[in-house]
Amino acid sequence: MTELKPLDAAKLDELTADFDGNVANTMAMNAVTVAGINKVARNYDRARLLQRRFSTTVDNGEVTHQDHSGRCWLFSSLNVARFVAKKNMNLKEFEFSQNYAMYYDKLERVNYFLQDMAALVRAGEPVDGRLFQHMLADVMGDGGQWTMALNVYKKYGAVPKDLYPETESSKNTGEMNTQLRHMLHTAVAHMEAAATDDAAIDDIIAKATAAGHRILTIHLGEPPKSFDWEWTDKDGEFHRDGEITPVEFWKKYVGSADLESYVCLVDDPRAEHAKGRKIGIEHLGNVVGGDATEYLNVPVQFMKDCVRTILTEQGIPVWFGADCHPMMDRELGEWATDLFEYGKVYGYDFDMDKEQRVRYGDSAMNHAMAFVGVDVADDGTTTRRWRVENSWGSKIADHGYFTMGDDWFSEYVYEVAVPKALLPDEYLKALDEPATMLPAWDPMGALA
Repeated sequence: MTELKPLDAAKLDELTADFDGNVANTMAMNAVTVAGINKVARNYDRARLLQRRFSTTVDNGEVTHQDHSGRCWLFSSLNVARFVAKKNMNLKEFEFSQNYAMYYDKLERVNYFLQDMAALVRAGEPVDGRLFQHMLADVMGDGGQWTMALNVYKKYGAVPKDLYPETESSKNTGEMNTQLRHMLHTAVAHMEAAATDDAAIDDIIAKATAAGHRILTIHLGEPPKSFDWEWTDKDGEFHRDGEITPVEFWKKYVGSADLESYVCLVDDPRAEHAKGRKIGIEHLGNVVGGDATEYLNVPVQFMKDCVRTILTEQGIPVWFGADCHPMMDRELGEWATDLFEYGKVYGYDFDMDKEQRVRYGDSAMNHAMAFVGVDVADDGTTTRRWRVENSWGSKIADHGYFTMGDDWFSEYVYEVAVPKALLPDEYLKALDEPATMLPAWDPMGALA
């Protein structure tokens, strides 16, 4: 192994002299220490040209707020669903219970994790191995995927928010998740101690599942199995359904959109993963027996074309996943690849492309939102910017709606969910082929 070289006093003196010898460094230090890097690096010309006007806009009403939780994938998928439900019920405003969706997602994940880890224990997977340790570290976060959300809605349906409202723990999930994680780690430790006793492992799973149910119900409340539904539409007309189950409610008011048949498209920029092929992530899922979390790897331009078609021709929001943090002005609600000129402030060339950022751990999907608008130039072909419904409340951006430059879509959007009918024949055929499975820690398995 090559000997590591220490940062000695002579080298430090050289670095300090080089810094002090450039007046631009001193100016940057004076500005950043007072104002912060984003105000100093902000590209004024790019920001002022990123307009909030769009040739096509889908009105989805007031934005939602996920508070201190990582439920963006549930909020954004339910934001697509609520658009359909509002249209079917002739409502101006409506919101599904994200708490209800999270309750059943986490309950299902308790079972999925326990079953999955039991299989690893029985197979003799080493506890200190990369897979085992990754599974233990990654358990019971709030993130998820479109397919995982639809697994929940298909099995458990959905309910209006006022019938299963937010709780302290749904708005701030940290303490609840810590207790669930501790319980699951304890269960796995007990499994490992009983590795050769199948009956004992089954008993551990049963007790831990019951504990998970208790913890979730204590923190989130007991979800309704049925409810009386009545409403007054935006024209003042009163309606009453009578008693209805959450699954019946979902099918009646969202089923017409056939969201269950949507396909997840991803842009995996790594050259070894061919476009037009399916990829999947080992050990990634939430509902045992539900649809597998798989993606069709396609060029990013095809993703854009699909989103644009849905917005302009079908008039419905489009769920997507992105790396939301780079080049983002959170307060003004803006994304563009050159919105901040960090390199000019630091004197360093940040020149990685999308493939390199994924490969070297610099970028991965971490947030899900919904496209609700697009601006197409007068030539009818050039897309200039996109309107995005976020779930960070209405006090930022354009009442909670963000503006995304088309260049940013290319670099930082990784996944969109679209109707299968938009796929050409070669992509439809690819859906029938087995997916290339990537390891659990692969960056394409990152959760929004």
